[in-house]
Parts: sequence; structure tokens; C-alpha cells
Amino acid sequence: MCVVQRPLAKADFIEGMAKGMAVLESFDTERQRLNATQAAERAGLTRAAARRHLLTLAHLGYLDTDGTHYWLSAKVLRFSGSYLASARLPRLLQPTLNRLAAQTRESFSAVVLDGDEVVIVARSVAVGGQRLMAYGLHLGARLPVHATSTGRVLLAAMPRAEFESWLKGRELPRLTPRTVVDHRGFRAIITRVRKGDFAVASEEHELGVHALAVPLRNMQGRTVAALNVVASPERLDTEVMHKDLLPLLLDAARELRPLL
Repeated sequence: MCVVQRPLAKADFIEGMAKGMAVLESFDTERQRLNATQAAERAGLTRAAARRHLLTLAHLGYLDTDGTHYWLSAKVLRFSGSYLASARLPRLLQPTLNRLAAQTRESFSAVVLDGDEVVIVARSVAVGGQRLMAYGLHLGARLPVHATSTGRVLLAAMPRAEFESWLKGRELPRLTPRTVVDHRGFRAIITRVRKGDFAVASEEHELGVHALAVPLRNMQGRTVAALNVVASPERLDTEVMHKDLLPLLLDAARELRPLL
């Protein structure tokens, strides 16, 4: 569920906490091990400040270290575990994803938008039946918004002026030879998604991975998440997709709407 972020009074803003979170967020799949200099560059801090935050986070158990480099420890999973156990959205969506996976023997995910990425908050794979295994598609995984079917659905849900502001001056990284990175082509894709109310991304995030997504809206018509299926290219052939997978996703979205 989307939450409106209200302005925060300067007196209520804890700058030290913000810096510590920036250091923690500087670790990702591209940079799993960082020294103080690298963390400082990524978090926008001085090396001395970054070093203090790294030492503190290691002392609290959120980082492991060999004395020079730091990396995330298993303790950070407390946050994701608590979210998945208590958040309303994943609990509402999981039964539907389980049913779809059992029905089709494909892999289904639900994601939300977080800045320039989408985050998987619910996922289901049919046991022994998945036709396509994509690397890194797990609960909590963060994927680039521009190269994924779910990301495009969520971008298409933005007001046009907000989307144009998001796109202006932004570099769209090329992740595979098939990733659309020019603004004109990407803008045309989002326009098609708005008209069709679904998005397809074939091998743009990862070679061999093909995905179809639809928006999940609440009763007020606001898109709060996206639902997608990862399938073989044969299953996402235009004729087969419109006959089999797309109707299933659209029906699921309609069923979920009163719950969102």
C-alpha cells in the first residue's frame, strides 16, 4: 500500500540516523564489500564519517568486517522478515499468487515501487513446475524499474507530468543488448502500457527472462502494486499471451481490488 510521505520539520530530522542509513544502503548486488573510502563515495559522506558509521554498524551486528572491508550480515534480514510477517499487502497477495502458480505451473510475483527500483514483496513458484528460472527473483529483490514489466506498469500509473519529470535527464542503463535506453523509445513503451493496461519485457533485464505484468489497483483506482508472471517466450507469444496468461492476471487483479 502506498503511504503519503509528509514533510518533516527540521527539528525532528535526525541527521546521524540518515547518514547511517545511507551507509547501510550503499551495499548492493554490485558492491557487496566496501571499505571506508568506497562507502563514503556511495553515501556522500567524508571518509572519516563513513568509517565511524561502518564501525558502529559492525558493532551493532549489521555488518561483518575483516578490518578493512565491510559487508552486510544476516542481522539485516530482521527488517525484511519483520516487514513480510507484518505488512498487510504481502499477506493479502500471497494466496492469489499461490493459486496462479499451481494453476499454470509458472512463477508469479507482486512488486511495489521504491525510487528507481521495484521490490518483490510476494512471490510464488509451482513446486516442480517452473519452466523458467530467473536469477535474483526472490522476496526482497530489487530490480531496475525501466527494464522490468512491473516497473513499466508502475511508471505508467504515474500522472504524465510526474513521469516526464522522472524521465527528464535520466540515464537508462543498458542491462542487456535488448534493453530500451533511448528516451523516445521508452516514452512510447509507457504510452502503450497506459493504453493496453499491461506491460511485456523480454530479455531487457536478464537474457532469457520474459515477463508480463498488470497493475494492481485499489477501490479508489490508485495503483498500489504490480503483478507479473515470468514465462517462456512461447508463452508470451502475442496470441498465446492474450489467450492464456493475460486474462488470468487481469482476473486476479479484479479479484484483489476490493482487498487493496
